[in-house]
Amino acid sequence: MSITPFQVALWIELVAAGLGGLQGALFAAGERHRRIDVLGVIVIGLAVALGGSLLRDIVLNQPPVVIWMNWYLLVAGASAILGMVLQPVLARADWLITVLDAVVMGLFGAIGASKALSLGAGATGALVVGVIAAIGGGMLRDVLLNRPISFLHVGALYAVAAGAGAGTFILLAELGTPIPVAGLVGVVVTTTVRLAAIRFGWTFPEQRALTPRHPKRGAV
Repeated sequence: MSITPFQVALWIELVAAGLGGLQGALFAAGERHRRIDVLGVIVIGLAVALGGSLLRDIVLNQPPVVIWMNWYLLVAGASAILGMVLQPVLARADWLITVLDAVVMGLFGAIGASKALSLGAGATGALVVGVIAAIGGGMLRDVLLNRPISFLHVGALYAVAAGAGAGTFILLAELGTPIPVAGLVGVVVTTTVRLAAIRFGWTFPEQRALTPRHPKRGAV
């Protein structure tokens, strides 16, 4: 099924970009030991705010909306500055950064999957695009900060949460659910899975190298 035309309102994408800029700047400003300057904090905020949309459009072979629409950069930049200003006040509220991260993932995942469906992508392709859009900003943040890429390491089921939300959205859209409702449910699923994984310590088993067996001494 394809959804034509692309039905996500501009203001929803701007809300996602704004929350991403806020979360990214709060995260970067809290990394005191890295001695990130003001410009660096803003750049990290922009990366989180715009990274998912940029990667989504590249994968879909579409003009990057973050470049062609001025509002994206303005909203993301203003939100990043706000996050930097608020960080000293919210220094002890680590939970806020985690919640914002989960919500931003859900928003970008649903938006990315919706855009993929609207362009005629199948359910599997839309799921891939949704996951890329959801984790793209966090991935760029980790690269810029020289941190381990979150979704590649043992942790809080980062990509799984993104896939669960995007997959739920796609399923509901295929069943004829109104896109705003399906999107909202997808965001809730991503946020819930992500926060529950953190709260209860859910992880995949860690990959371990196989230890070769050595023959016992004296064996023929």
